[in-house]
Amino acid sequence: MKVYFKTFGCRTNLFDTQVMMSSLRDFTLTQNEEDADIVVVNSCTVTNGADGSVRNYINRLNRSGKKIYLTGCGAFTKGEDLFKTKKVIGVFGHSEKTKINELLKKEHFFVLGDLESVDKAIVSEFVGKSRAFIKIQEGCDFRCSYCIIPYVRGNARSMDEELILEQIRLLAANGFGEFIFTGTNVGSYGKDSGSSLAKLLKRVSLIRGVRRVRVGSIEPVQIDEEFKEILDEPWMAKHLHIALQHTSDRMLEFMNRRNRVAEDLPLFEEIASHGYAIGTDFIVGHPGESEEIFKEAVENIKKFPLTHIHLFTYSKRDGTPAATMKEPVRGDVAKGRYKVIKEIIEEKNRDFRMKKLPLQVLIESKKGDYYFGHDQFFNPVFVQSELDLEGNWIELYDYEVKKEGNFAKF
Repeated sequence: MKVYFKTFGCRTNLFDTQVMMSSLRDFTLTQNEEDADIVVVNSCTVTNGADGSVRNYINRLNRSGKKIYLTGCGAFTKGEDLFKTKKVIGVFGHSEKTKINELLKKEHFFVLGDLESVDKAIVSEFVGKSRAFIKIQEGCDFRCSYCIIPYVRGNARSMDEELILEQIRLLAANGFGEFIFTGTNVGSYGKDSGSSLAKLLKRVSLIRGVRRVRVGSIEPVQIDEEFKEILDEPWMAKHLHIALQHTSDRMLEFMNRRNRVAEDLPLFEEIASHGYAIGTDFIVGHPGESEEIFKEAVENIKKFPLTHIHLFTYSKRDGTPAATMKEPVRGDVAKGRYKVIKEIIEEKNRDFRMKKLPLQVLIESKKGDYYFGHDQFFNPVFVQSELDLEGNWIELYDYEVKKEGNFAKF
């Protein structure tokens, strides 16, 4: 029987899907949903909207007669309902994913497992990918007001360091040169094992074949002196994603965040001084975000050396403190604020790219007439060439800066 995986949400889910793919023994993997007899839905539940997207997808699949199994974070929030209403024939949690070969031979089961397990699976190949996603930890100890994820992934816990290194050695031997560290709260790696993110990065850099390492979203309070010491290493991608979520201290208090603007701004300026592009997360429209607070945030964010942003309009997530907070922000107001922040960062990104720095690009795919990849600053690059560049590293000195990305001929 043919199995198709549909992955919603974050890079951690992408990694979990690869773990499940590598654990299949008695089934055939397909990249085409229409060919599949079985569909495994690796779900996201970060917002009510994410739940809705998963539900809509499953409802559409139900009309196809395929066998549907649900896993991922949504298994903990909507799994029981989808199972009872017979929308899916099986539900399993994160801790059960390596058992998928046996689980897909069964029907009508509901097994969530636990939120304390730590991955021990080794992934030696990434199907359909030119870059490798490496999950280094699971769970989160932060309790931000808007976030459900700690309740569906558990508290922070680190993967075994030797297994991480073994996995990277295997992937590097199989031709992967770029590695992206992912997890629920990447910066907490090592706090339970006597190690640290910086120590792990140093060890990874010694593995033959590792050309570039990107780090997933980290918190400002997790960037310590040890981490700063490796900023100039040539194997570090010149892009960091540091989660601010807002640039008003009052709003950060409402969000139950641990960072404050007075510490964040000098940190960002210091990292930018090492030639880094810096991205962040930012939420507009969170309950309590008055016009005064938003104006303060706008003035502050203009001061930050930002180049990228994951921008969100607040979406209610049942079961979180923010879901019951007063002073909600009207949808049209939130959309207007979204536009303001987006335009500020787009201008900052364009200014950064106009510096015309040499670009080291890993070509990931071909889209129409262009090869596509990301440079060391995590900006999209589109390249025209008569050569077959897919999967190759190239260096560019001459390129055109456009809104969609950097364009070049090679």
